[in-house]
Amino acid sequence: MTSTRTVRAGARDVFLADVSPEGGHDARRPPLLLLHGGGPGATGLSNYARNVDALVTAGHRVLVPDMPGYGQSTKDLDQGDPFGDLAIFVRELLDALDVEKAHVVGNSYGGAAALRLALDRPDRVASLVLMGPGGIGTTRKPPTKGLNALLDYYAGNGPSRAKLATFIRDYLVHDASSVPDELIESRYQASIDPAVIAAPPLRRPSGRDALRTLWRMDFTRQKARLERCAIPTLAVWGTLDKVNRPSGGPWLARTLPRCDLHLFARTGHWVQYEQADRFNRLLLDWVSAA
Repeated sequence: MTSTRTVRAGARDVFLADVSPEGGHDARRPPLLLLHGGGPGATGLSNYARNVDALVTAGHRVLVPDMPGYGQSTKDLDQGDPFGDLAIFVRELLDALDVEKAHVVGNSYGGAAALRLALDRPDRVASLVLMGPGGIGTTRKPPTKGLNALLDYYAGNGPSRAKLATFIRDYLVHDASSVPDELIESRYQASIDPAVIAAPPLRRPSGRDALRTLWRMDFTRQKARLERCAIPTLAVWGTLDKVNRPSGGPWLARTLPRCDLHLFARTGHWVQYEQADRFNRLLLDWVSAA
């Protein structure tokens, strides 16, 4: 049973897919909130196309929003503290849905949003599942080639199908043949929304406060806060991730007091897509235990 609608969350309009099992869900059970990554043209349902049905079939209510700046949601985002603003967005969405807390699942950009929410409002998070989250050591080394490809998408000659295909097939996944042309086309069309082109949601910090913003976006600069975060957490990484370095996984496992780590071999940045069946089983087992 799928409901797609626009929800007013704080000052934002958020496009949401709210999916429940036939016959309804157990209202005492925290829902699964799936936060998508920040690549060009990303949307909630396209990011989790291989996961939602399995999670709902297992009896869970699944909430899949378009993040601010993406899809059919409001495009504005505080570029001075983007992860902090995303955490506010998640809290306001949960408030609008009258959801006390959720199991928060975040891929890349969405993983950074989930982790920041856990630090700022741990009372709203039942557990965390972070797939190659952003913001782990990003100021310690130069950006990866994959992250540069993401950040450069709207630069130079602007967006194109070729640039998007290169980003997804060369950097998001290990097996390029797993990505159909239809996915490239749908992502490309979403990426050329004039409102997105005017204000890309994920961009290099600039201006006088750029360094301060970069430090805010690197969780290794907030290690003391992470060491106090007692939320059950599962970090998941592809060993061949070309966007966010897999070394972030062991760092999180060492730093967060209740963090388990699962590494997928022969897998890139898009774990939930490339290893969908195995990831779905892992996620369901984790949520059940948490």
